[in-house]
Amino acid sequence: MQEYVLSELDSGERLITERVTSVRSVALGFWIGAGSRDEPHPKAGVSHFIEHLLFKGTRAYDAQQIAEIFDEMGGELNAATSREHTVVYARVPDHHVETALDLMTDMVFAPSFDDLDNEREVVLEEIAMYEDTPQELVHDLFSEAVFDDDPLGRPVIGTREVLSSITRDEVARFHGVAYVGANIVVAGAGNLEHEHLLELLGRAQSGRVPADAPTPPTRHVLVQPPPPSLRFARKETEQYHVCVGAPGIARSDRRRFAASILDAILGGSASSRLFQEIREKRGMAYTVYSFVSQYSDTGLVGVYVGTREENLEDCFAIVAEQLADIAAGNVGEAELERAKENIKGRLMLSMESTSNRMTRLGKSIVTDTELLTTERLIAEIDAVEEDEIAELASVFLRLEQLSAAGIGPDSDRFSAAVERINPALVRAAAA
Repeated sequence: MQEYVLSELDSGERLITERVTSVRSVALGFWIGAGSRDEPHPKAGVSHFIEHLLFKGTRAYDAQQIAEIFDEMGGELNAATSREHTVVYARVPDHHVETALDLMTDMVFAPSFDDLDNEREVVLEEIAMYEDTPQELVHDLFSEAVFDDDPLGRPVIGTREVLSSITRDEVARFHGVAYVGANIVVAGAGNLEHEHLLELLGRAQSGRVPADAPTPPTRHVLVQPPPPSLRFARKETEQYHVCVGAPGIARSDRRRFAASILDAILGGSASSRLFQEIREKRGMAYTVYSFVSQYSDTGLVGVYVGTREENLEDCFAIVAEQLADIAAGNVGEAELERAKENIKGRLMLSMESTSNRMTRLGKSIVTDTELLTTERLIAEIDAVEEDEIAELASVFLRLEQLSAAGIGPDSDRFSAAVERINPALVRAAAA
């Protein structure tokens, strides 16, 4: 049985821990409830830029000292930005927890924002690298197709225009509003004592966390998703990289367990329908998969395929066929059971990692999602019935409500392929 301990500091920051006595490491994460969808449009990308700048020095440590201290500990330090949160995370030997916590606290609460111009160039190089990776870039194009001009449709990484012009004052202003106690969760998993970590955190915050921090702004809610749309970027690639899909469910939706099983059946594993039909039986793609993303008020569900021009229309036709078949209720008992066992097995394997345990804790609390034990998660997965899978597919993956995005050399060939799955989408784009 898993046991979590949750405390709240005077600053409003929350600490959640899980003790794992069988290891000699501790995974730590500072989870900030702000991501790309929380940015004002003229400052799109500032969350990701701040993530980079946290490593460039603080009031107490310069960038080289940050790197040297973690190297001396044999630890790992990294960060990530998503559409709804930013996380600074580390894994260290248990006897180095105090040092790691002090340094990470300084990074999160007291960054110097020095060396802005050098790091600006680094992020611009990252954007250029990203744009040279069409199998990644198409997912941002797909989010734009589904969410249009809503912040959820913007790339997390930001744009050249914003990154080239944003000032230190603008960066500091966003940090001062988003990186406040009530908007931050510290999560820890491994060989630790909750009360000891709570004491260390309070000591580390002394003089670094302002007592009169502002209240984080209220997040914009997507009331009604826009109608499906089409996006295409012309690029001289050997393959067409395409995504099709639609808005999905929020992370608190009870149907999220059925959504994970639908994903596993459709394209989330080696035995899934799309992997078998497109890759294994016909050899028409090297990479094909389905994906599910869940946000506070909506979600995203879709399919990715990378394939050569001559296979593009047939791949779309197979996707349409499989979506319609699942929505019609044609999910067999053995297929459903295999998908459930796949999800449960991956869940159990993930729990052998202190980093994964820490991520489950921090992400659940910072996103205000119910924190379920492994036993409860397994029970919820087992309880999903065949008709729930069909209903979910028929509601969220009806062909006429699918958006599509593609990257490749010829927009006409892409549009002809989209005709196989949603002809109205092509007509609307041409109008």
